[in-house]
Amino acid sequence: MREDWAVTATVDISPREGEVLELVGAHFSNAEIAARLSISVRTVESHVSSLLRKLEVPDRRALAHRAPEPTSTGTAAPVAPALPAALTSYVGRSGEQAALIELITTRREVTAVGPGGVGKTRLALAVAAEAAGNHFDAVWYVDLVPVTDPEMIATAIAATLGLGEQPGRDITESVIAALADRHALLVLDNCEQVLDGVALVVERLLATCPQLTVLATSRAQLMVPFEHVYQVPPLSLPVDGESDAVALFLERAAAVGSTLDPAAREQIAVICERLDGMALAIELAAARYRTLGLDGITAALSHPLRMLTGGFRANERHRSVRAALDWSHALLDPADQALLRRISVFVAPFTAFAAAQVAESDEFLVADGLARLAEQSLLVVTASPRGTAYRALETIRQYGTEQLATADELGAVRDRHLRWCLEQAAGLTADRPDWRAGFDAVADDLRSALAWAAQEPEQRANAYRLAQRLAELTFTRTLIGESQLRYEQAASYAEDPGATAAELRNAAAVAACRMRGDDLYRLYRAAAEADLRAGSTEGAARDLATIAITSYRFAGRFVRRLPVEETDALIAQARELAGQDQAAQVMVAVAEAGQALNAAIITAEGHPGNAVADTITRAERAVESAHSAGDPLAESIALDVLTGAQSWAGDTFAAAATTQRRITLLSSTPVTPAATHELIEALGEAAEASLGTGDLHAARQWAAQLAEHPLLAEVGHRATSWLLVADAFAGNVDQVLSGSVRFLDAWRRAGSPARASLGPAVAAVAMVHGLRGDEDARREWLEILEQLDTPPEEAFGYGAVFDTMLLLHHGRLPEALERIARPPSEIWKWVTWIWHHWYVALRAEAAVLAGHPDALARVTEARTIVAGNPLAAAQVARAAALLDGDPDAVRATAAIFDSLGCHYQSERTLILAAGNHTQHGS
Repeated sequence: MREDWAVTATVDISPREGEVLELVGAHFSNAEIAARLSISVRTVESHVSSLLRKLEVPDRRALAHRAPEPTSTGTAAPVAPALPAALTSYVGRSGEQAALIELITTRREVTAVGPGGVGKTRLALAVAAEAAGNHFDAVWYVDLVPVTDPEMIATAIAATLGLGEQPGRDITESVIAALADRHALLVLDNCEQVLDGVALVVERLLATCPQLTVLATSRAQLMVPFEHVYQVPPLSLPVDGESDAVALFLERAAAVGSTLDPAAREQIAVICERLDGMALAIELAAARYRTLGLDGITAALSHPLRMLTGGFRANERHRSVRAALDWSHALLDPADQALLRRISVFVAPFTAFAAAQVAESDEFLVADGLARLAEQSLLVVTASPRGTAYRALETIRQYGTEQLATADELGAVRDRHLRWCLEQAAGLTADRPDWRAGFDAVADDLRSALAWAAQEPEQRANAYRLAQRLAELTFTRTLIGESQLRYEQAASYAEDPGATAAELRNAAAVAACRMRGDDLYRLYRAAAEADLRAGSTEGAARDLATIAITSYRFAGRFVRRLPVEETDALIAQARELAGQDQAAQVMVAVAEAGQALNAAIITAEGHPGNAVADTITRAERAVESAHSAGDPLAESIALDVLTGAQSWAGDTFAAAATTQRRITLLSSTPVTPAATHELIEALGEAAEASLGTGDLHAARQWAAQLAEHPLLAEVGHRATSWLLVADAFAGNVDQVLSGSVRFLDAWRRAGSPARASLGPAVAAVAMVHGLRGDEDARREWLEILEQLDTPPEEAFGYGAVFDTMLLLHHGRLPEALERIARPPSEIWKWVTWIWHHWYVALRAEAAVLAGHPDALARVTEARTIVAGNPLAAAQVARAAALLDGDPDAVRATAAIFDSLGCHYQSERTLILAAGNHTQHGS
């Protein structure tokens, strides 16, 4: 265990809170924590709120610093209750605190306005701490100091809330969904540098989250609806010798080891008056007491502060802080002055090693200088898992930046900071166990360095490199909205059109992962134009063909669905531009195969004809061409088209084989946004196809891999869908019950989308509750099913299968016969292709159990149809044995079911066989 976390006292943290704290320390989102612990996201939020209160820390980042390392047993070690060293004691302000508490309980938005150094942040934190205990069921604090891009406000809020991005919605929508029904307080601190971005986000939040209250601190008001401005006054000045200002001075002087004589209060009061009661100025003065004494402080302050005459009082207060900073800065030796201004480029906490690189000095000398700056209250020191870190308050950081400009060092130091950021970004790899924490620690500095480099023409090449690397890192960190933005930025900084096109294609692939078809269309169009500028007609051909094939594969992801005429025109243009280039010709061939499949489906109108054979042939040729060209991603797309054609034809086994071939291909493909998108889609199709062939082991394997994919952590309904179906068939009741918690929680957080693809999972969970006899839970899930789009497969595919399994379980044989009465030949295989074997096997079993006159005919027909499907074949064999009155043959199928992972049917077999095994089966 780290010495920094040595326990001197204990805090009452439950075992579950300990698990949550450990995962917060590992920088997992709430959804990722919920998935790992099999609890709801809302439960994780409750534990995090409780931990913030118990450990007395302001935000999630500070909470992560308080997280212990795992012990050898894998459980969390005890946690020390002390506040981080960065948080000094809070002094005075009882009147202001009470006023703000009253305002936030009656107003939707309160902005605490005041000059830098007046104490807005400390006041807001004190108000938030009190509100958390008495007024709101959730309080979140967001420090916006590190945020330099107005577009990143929602991302900063999401990080505090523990949210990741949900594919299909932007991060602001995810924040809105999380706060929509919460009686919560959101504290946004230091808004002034990104005021416009804050105003836009706050206005949306206030309009859509009726129980949300926002407390903002800023040097200027936000100008948003519902805003009430509270002017933060300076600390109270002496009245009868008592004041908050004097109390703060005494407290901070004592903190540096100096106890003052009570008789000195009058002299302290004079100092505080000269500093206009400004908290930061008083702290800087008190930090010098040990070396200067009260007389020295008074003498030093007298001259510069006498200059403060005229103007608005608020401006004078600005000048009083500036004067205190000037005075404190003047007392530093030249080396410490240089160090203070050079470390001002860091927007996040930094180490002595990082400061040494940027300051271009020896690490030992820098560490010594940082300690002296901290002693003078010019830096805040915090202990973290990555070692001792330093941070300058925003007012001091801005002062240091001004000093850099005055010393004509701004460009040189910014350049060194940029190079340090490039080194940090290059060293962050996902194979490092602490890479998440490593990225989060430097991410704000990477963004700040990129924002500066983008404005400097001579840094264009470095801006390109950093944007490209930041795009890769944020994608791996599943910040996919930012990843797309950074790839687009990299494209704009690239020196040649070819590189521009490459980055635009990467951005388009991320847009595909985000399920944003319109962005994908825009970006591939732009990539094609860049390719043409670079003289690469073959590149443009690939881009245009990709748009066309994507419009066929993922039509539902486009807000503006592409008309058939437009996709046909894209393919024609791509064919013309491809020329003799093999890679371009491959993508054109894949697009043409998709075009043929789409046309065949439209013209067939539900009845497969000769067009299917031609479509399969085209798709197979496209697969061969892509394989010959050595293009795994094109081959994956071609295999997907082939799977679609095979499943459309009702060839379940061929479709399953193709999906597994696709996963094998992608497993050895380098991880990129495009490969990740292909893999996610392939896993879902492989799980689906394996269910259709009765391979439950493979179905669970692919479905579990999908459920664990980090890109789907925030969309558990999509991630767990096929795993729920596989577990329902297997009879894994505990897994279904725990998985359904994640599914339902994520589905509701996503806004309860009416996606037809979720129907099988919902129906499967409803069936399991029915098997357990929990009719209330079953009705709840059937109500959810009614909210989804219900295609024909709900009636004749999974709906018929799960309903019949439940009816047979309860012995309601006439109803089971009625539910599954339609002959298989009357049901189009495109609708029921993965359910087809289950349907005919259940239909045969129902006929046998009900004594239907056609039972033998149905069993005979079923044997032929399900040949090759081990599970369905076992079910038909059991039905035949029951029909023959052969209990030994019936019992023999139990072992088959067990070997196939279908334990429910194994136990059901023992009941159907009757005799001594019935009780065990029950």
